[in-house]
Amino acid sequence: MTRILGIDPGSRTTGIGIIDTDGRNNKLVHFQPLRCGDGEFPERLKVIFTEITDLIHQFQPDEVSVETVFLAKNAASALKLGQARGAAICAAVAMDLPVYEYAPKAVKQSVVGKGAAAKSQIQYMVSLLLNIKKEVQEDAADALAVAICHANSRWTLGAINQISSNYRKN
Repeated sequence: MTRILGIDPGSRTTGIGIIDTDGRNNKLVHFQPLRCGDGEFPERLKVIFTEITDLIHQFQPDEVSVETVFLAKNAASALKLGQARGAAICAAVAMDLPVYEYAPKAVKQSVVGKGAAAKSQIQYMVSLLLNIKKEVQEDAADALAVAICHANSRWTLGAINQISSNYRKN
């Protein structure tokens, strides 16, 4: 079993989603919206770094998957989002965890089946795929979707490597 921490970075709310996967089945471990508060921006980055570090200690993930920055209309927002991603990635790297990054369209494609899926579709599919009975907040659903996307990618790459290896033996 591999434990994956999925992160949907945000400067106000960062989504956290943790799953266990065996390559075919994904099991929910934990999810939460990580509220960064209304403090000064550097303080919010500190919250992201510290809280993710604490979650890594608590849940002991094997790998981390993070959603990449989308193109924002507002340059300042894109920069802040990039800095939030940096704080999250630094927390994982400081704990010697491998970090995998996925574009939002790839995440949506992996979970919903189309790259232009709405937030509500992601929430619905994440709840369905992980058998979650209660409502999943948007940022947490996105984080779980990133974790599922990584689990699917790991399985696909493993299968390709296995086929490749068998082909070379024959």
